[in-house]
Amino acid sequence: MFKCVCAFALLLAASGTAMAAPAEGPTTLLTPRDLFSLQVASDPQISPDGSRIAYVRRSGDIMTDRMRPSIWLIDTRTGKEMPVAAGPGAHSQPRWSPDGSRLAYVSTAEGEAPQLFVRWMDSGESVRITGLPNSPSGIAWSPDGRRIAYSMFVPDEGLELGKPVEKPEGAKWAEPLEIHTAVTYRTDEQGYLKPGYDHIFVVSAEGGAPRQLTFGAVNDGGSLSWSPDGNTIYFSGNRTLEWEREPVDSEVFALNVDSGVVTTLTDRDGPDASAVVSPDGSRIAYVGFDDQKLGYQNSVLYVMDRNGSNPRPLTADLDRSVGSPVWADDGRSIYVDYDDEGVTKVARVSLDGSIRAVAEGLSGSSLDRPYTGGSFSVADNGALAVTSGTATRPANISLIKGGDARQLTRLNANLLDHKRLGEVIEIPVTSFDNRPIDAWLTLPPSHAEGQRHPLILEIHGGPFAAYGPHFSTDNQLYAASGYAVLSVNPRGSTSYGAEFANLIHHAYPGRDYDDLMAAVDAAITQGYADPNRLFVTGGSGGGVLTAWIIGKTNRFKAAATQKPVIDWASFALTADAPFFFSQYWFGEYPWEDPQAYWNRSPLSLVGNVNTPTLVVVGSEDYRTPVSEAEQYYTALQLVGVPTALVKVPGASHGGIAARPSQSGAKASAILAWFDKYKNEPPAQ
Repeated sequence: MFKCVCAFALLLAASGTAMAAPAEGPTTLLTPRDLFSLQVASDPQISPDGSRIAYVRRSGDIMTDRMRPSIWLIDTRTGKEMPVAAGPGAHSQPRWSPDGSRLAYVSTAEGEAPQLFVRWMDSGESVRITGLPNSPSGIAWSPDGRRIAYSMFVPDEGLELGKPVEKPEGAKWAEPLEIHTAVTYRTDEQGYLKPGYDHIFVVSAEGGAPRQLTFGAVNDGGSLSWSPDGNTIYFSGNRTLEWEREPVDSEVFALNVDSGVVTTLTDRDGPDASAVVSPDGSRIAYVGFDDQKLGYQNSVLYVMDRNGSNPRPLTADLDRSVGSPVWADDGRSIYVDYDDEGVTKVARVSLDGSIRAVAEGLSGSSLDRPYTGGSFSVADNGALAVTSGTATRPANISLIKGGDARQLTRLNANLLDHKRLGEVIEIPVTSFDNRPIDAWLTLPPSHAEGQRHPLILEIHGGPFAAYGPHFSTDNQLYAASGYAVLSVNPRGSTSYGAEFANLIHHAYPGRDYDDLMAAVDAAITQGYADPNRLFVTGGSGGGVLTAWIIGKTNRFKAAATQKPVIDWASFALTADAPFFFSQYWFGEYPWEDPQAYWNRSPLSLVGNVNTPTLVVVGSEDYRTPVSEAEQYYTALQLVGVPTALVKVPGASHGGIAARPSQSGAKASAILAWFDKYKNEPPAQ
């Protein structure tokens, strides 16, 4: 039979008769493969004279399955772009010299540890000026442009116990014992930590041997700010003997560059950070708060004299958390960023405390979910470079000058201009206590007025974080498959003030559940959602609430809990910030009030669950450790609830969607799970 068909096909081909329908063109919907073609802008650095912007562009690389960072330069007058560092490797942290003639940056271009490079803008030549064993961070030029300060990890010997047997030459033995003595011995960002500390260094801007400025069994670093005379570097950290057990406390310090003497400038219970010195050197701006051990606390902008005297708050009445302070060139005001009702803004704060918003609509560099975020820098003439985006476009670079905004890049035009993306609309929601709740609905690209769709409630993590009208690959992939996607900022979300955020203080999960259900009800009432085809998912804090919700109601056809916390007691002792979570989210340790931990644990409700539930986690998640997801998967199996466990190999908590293939595969797995139960009767 096969031979006959083939022969018949050959005869048709010879006669010129068409046998098959024309090949279909590329789909106009977003697909997982498109994630490799996305680009996103971050860290815009405008030159002192405002003529150029250097920024980091992250681009998908299908051969390495990574978002590769490169550095690009924009002429702010013409909008023309050119690469600065875009070869093999990773390139980041562009920083202008004070006169704008050179650009420092960090690069792995030579295949070694990340190194510090300087590019001379006139000649276009770049020179490697360090040969470091570890990556430099927080790079900062001295005012005269002759030196560059940075912080770097310095290894320590650590504790040794016993004497290992001497290994014969050429023998292949197991790895030696690992001995940990730190309170936080692993982090989600770095994995298991090696003994050592971050310290501050300075190196000539033309290269040479770096000089270490700080020492001791403490971590010094963060943002670095030089005094105008070049004699002092201001930084923040916790240099007390109990620094490991004080997760929120930090002070501002002045470091004498010549002598290495460190002077403490602030002294209170709470964080003081992001210190920047005024152009004339007379004042220091910084952010912080008086620690009340609440789940959420607003970071306030302060200013003090350069010797630490006369500290005073400037944004205490704003009721928003501010960050990234930058002095205006005239020294009479300070720029900060903050989130306001799901939108990131930049404000100019005068020394008398008056506040004026100068930019809004900033977007961050995350792609998978619509979190708030963004970054900016300021030229001497007050022009701002910002990362700007929309609900249907990832972050680009925009210039804001004289109140006018001009988008300079269109990174994804070639891809997304030819895709049908889901429209994102805001829907009104009122909760049980008459509080307004912000919610956004991503509609399928094929949506027609009056049409109802299966609905995915997609819950943000944190829980002290916020969604907004920002681009999201997860939401667009779900929408491309015919689902409406609901993004909600329930109580506990940031950008609505401290009172709203702390409605879940020592009460999470709790009434945030009611806010989420009110949003689902609103989507149904307003005619967008099919009440018989409801689904729920979320990651981290959203994974907690997903598991909590299906323990409270059977209205959802299926669920996917991603990187959840299931048992708060086990989480508090295995997560990578043990002192913080116990002190700030519960007020006591698990053994001091075990019932409080259990009452808020989704595991306590697993006997009520009937909803088919997918459990998703990164295999190297050290924030909400893998054991949390595995506990829940096993519990669901034991009570007979349909379930499956999806592990993302090599992925951390924050990096579960970092690699395009895994981000697309994770979204596809969740969609397949929901499709499996879309048309089945609801759980009883």
